[in-house]
Amino acid sequence: MSDSPVLALLKDLVSRRSITPEDAGCQPLLISRLEKLGFVCEVMVFEDTTNLWARRGSEKPLFCFAGHTDVVPTGPENKWKCPPFQPTVIDGLLYGRGTADMKSGIAAFMIALEQFISEHQDHNGSISLLITSDEEGPFINGTTRVIDTLEARNEKIDYCIVGEPSSTDHVGDAIKNGRRGSLTADLTVHGTQGHVAYPHLVENPIHSCSHALADLAHTQWDNGNQYFPPTSFQITNFNSGTGASNVVPGDAQIQCNFRYSTELDAGQIIERVESILQNHQLKYDIQWTYNGSPFITQPGSLTDAVSEAILEVNGLTTELSTSGGTSDARFIAPTGAQVVEVGLCNGTIHKVNECVKVDDLEELVKIYQVTLEKLLTC
Repeated sequence: MSDSPVLALLKDLVSRRSITPEDAGCQPLLISRLEKLGFVCEVMVFEDTTNLWARRGSEKPLFCFAGHTDVVPTGPENKWKCPPFQPTVIDGLLYGRGTADMKSGIAAFMIALEQFISEHQDHNGSISLLITSDEEGPFINGTTRVIDTLEARNEKIDYCIVGEPSSTDHVGDAIKNGRRGSLTADLTVHGTQGHVAYPHLVENPIHSCSHALADLAHTQWDNGNQYFPPTSFQITNFNSGTGASNVVPGDAQIQCNFRYSTELDAGQIIERVESILQNHQLKYDIQWTYNGSPFITQPGSLTDAVSEAILEVNGLTTELSTSGGTSDARFIAPTGAQVVEVGLCNGTIHKVNECVKVDDLEELVKIYQVTLEKLLTC
């Protein structure tokens, strides 16, 4: 029995070894199909990253499907049930790197568009795709650069579905209508290296920073709100020492990350952290990396259309959620667009033996197609 259109396309995409920032021919494959549907395709290359902006129509509202063709490294390939870039169906599951995150979303976009346009050649508004090969990596030459280009020419997205794997147990049981902000601190605490037998001649940076780190870990940053849990602080890396048991180290390097709600901004977090460090009289240097602001899409036209589509397709009442990590939605939402993430289940993303249920693919295609009908045919 031959593969369904969405399964065949997903297998083709997964077979391409597109580890960040490589696209490995995924976008040209999409372009060849999009042009047949009347899309004008614009390839935007920034440094090492290839991006695609494709648009059909010139009227408002502008609906956008957004996603990424790049994937994370495979990990040890000998631990996979099958070669990770050789997509294989076993017991109803399609295995391969990128099946869930998020080439399934892209394949479903494409098939939904083909089916929708075949039935609605004269649909309202316009449809676009924004596809990057730099979501899993530094994220500096991908979606953010495309959005800068669109903003410079006042090309505004009204509705956007990002095809990230948003579901938990069943397709559509949750959609992401917002994300927390992310802020990373790289902290170096300075001491004085020396022999452990002469404590009066050394200053141990591990000892010096321990109370400050405890204060940071126990600080109540905010109480969250109806959309977001309270801001969280986590130490992600701690490095110090020479490897010798009789040497007090001279420095300690600590990396920590904040996932923060709309109750705070990055500047407020930075000010509070540095105040705590100074209160403990630490000698330190700190570098901050801003990864993205929190955003929220209030319930409205887009969330209603997606929720109704999910209910019609599989009978589920979806949950609006802001949990999970960052995505490229954080670059699109500040333009004023309504943005949600809608995709397959996320239980295997970034893991060895990443996989998706084959039956779920058809449901996702239908959810996307019905959403388009609700927004662009009324």
